[in-house]
Amino acid sequence: MGTEEGAAKTRRMFGTDGVRDVANMGMMTPEAVLRLGRAYVMFLEDLGYKRPHIAVGRDTRISGAMLESALSAGITSAGGDVSLLGVIPTPGVSFAALHGGFDGGAVISASHNPAEYNGVKFLDRNGFKLTDDDEIRIEKIFEEAGHSAKHPTHGAVGRIFDGSHFAREYAGALTALLERVKKKDCSLVIDAANGAAFSVVQQLFEKWDGEVSFLAKDPDGMNINSGVGVTHMDYICEETVKRGASIGIAYDGDTDRVLMCDFKGRVIDGDIMLWVIARWLAARGALGSGLVATVMSNMALEDLLAKDNIKVFRCNVGDRYVLDVMRKESCRLGGEQSGHIIALDYANTGDGLCSGVLFLIAMDELGEDISSLIDKFDRYPQVLRNMRIRDKSKIMGSPKLAEAVAEAQSMLSGKGRMLLRPSGTEPLVRIFVESRDTDLMNKTADMLEKRISEIISSEV
Repeated sequence: MGTEEGAAKTRRMFGTDGVRDVANMGMMTPEAVLRLGRAYVMFLEDLGYKRPHIAVGRDTRISGAMLESALSAGITSAGGDVSLLGVIPTPGVSFAALHGGFDGGAVISASHNPAEYNGVKFLDRNGFKLTDDDEIRIEKIFEEAGHSAKHPTHGAVGRIFDGSHFAREYAGALTALLERVKKKDCSLVIDAANGAAFSVVQQLFEKWDGEVSFLAKDPDGMNINSGVGVTHMDYICEETVKRGASIGIAYDGDTDRVLMCDFKGRVIDGDIMLWVIARWLAARGALGSGLVATVMSNMALEDLLAKDNIKVFRCNVGDRYVLDVMRKESCRLGGEQSGHIIALDYANTGDGLCSGVLFLIAMDELGEDISSLIDKFDRYPQVLRNMRIRDKSKIMGSPKLAEAVAEAQSMLSGKGRMLLRPSGTEPLVRIFVESRDTDLMNKTADMLEKRISEIISSEV
């Protein structure tokens, strides 16, 4: 296993999760986002939707209201209608798109990125993220017709409606699902990442029997993901231990991801959550043909699920690729080690709140104790290193890098695996190595890191 290939290379504006940039720069200026809104309406009109009605939600970033206004202006100036959902998790917009009779959805969020970033991602009428081909079509419209498109007048101009009730309806649906947990007396610590989760998470756990402590629930526009959430698990782990709680739960800025920890402060990552939920669904006859996991998931996941005759299908990193393989292989569950999980019988996109609830239900019905899961999950050692690189495509296409990858594969032959992949949302190349032999693992990662540094230096 070497460098990861993907359809994302054919897209210029869209990454693995929408269009992102530093807010008020590049693709995240109001002017660019207005054009994105227009292009999305024109894309929907090409599909046959007349006067498309689009649900628009955002997270808690200071730039969110500015870009919401720009996106809404673009949509309405192209003749589409908008319902503003306000601050709501990304899966809440998916919920609204599916249940609200909309023709599409749009989310203004940069997910786990720092507050200075923002982004726009689009959903179809069923709440699924758009395909690569769909995004390429929107890019083409953006580039060719963004300025010269028709401008409807009079009653053909779009309208803006209040859609804030969808956040309450989304939380209500999750609350009903949580009622399936029979044992609710354990204490919880919940980290809302100062992001979109803050708007619904207290309603969700309002009737939990045990003590619940809510953290990072006071967004100020700049503190989203700042030292909290799934990208800073030390915070929830330390707080869970300090407060003597049984379970810690952390989300990311737009709440499409969730990670947990046990009472000892040990992280329950997406692999462990998938292992538990997959066995629960399989016992109910609701898993389909197996589980979809990315190339980043630990090999222990396959080893453990094989004991229950559950097949694991691998795919490239990114929830769109997880979903593609789920559809292709008729799987009802898929996800990533990062805590991005899709359970198709419950949500059409990654939903941190829903996935967390399903994990609690699964533990309850399987009789699992969260404190024993890490000991049972005998994972292979892994190392992941991020190298900041401005021109990712140039480095990834270097013949010298191909030679280094071949050497790494030879070193790991029969003893592990490795992967190099460019980040879809940040100027990073990620080096991933997995092996039972930790010395060999680190030696291989060191070699790859050194070779990439040499390639960068030689081309400066």
